[in-house]
Amino acid sequence: MIKVLFFAKLSEQLGVRELHVDAKDAEDTKQLFAYLLNHKAEWAPILTSQPCLKAVNQAMVANDVALKDGDEVAYFPPVTGG
Repeated sequence: MIKVLFFAKLSEQLGVRELHVDAKDAEDTKQLFAYLLNHKAEWAPILTSQPCLKAVNQAMVANDVALKDGDEVAYFPPVTGG
């Protein structure tokens, strides 16, 4: 299973903080994102209307990354700090 986490405003909009996806449905982060877009019809506009950052196993990634059983993928909106 791939553990998927959503943070901040994204979590609030989707109405979920965490879910698990079978590793066969998410061989890489691109396939995982496609799975999420199709998971619930109401999620697609939320996930595509704003930029989302992603981290795999707590390391930021910019491009598509291969995933394996036991990985953790986190999605969150860009944040700024001061």
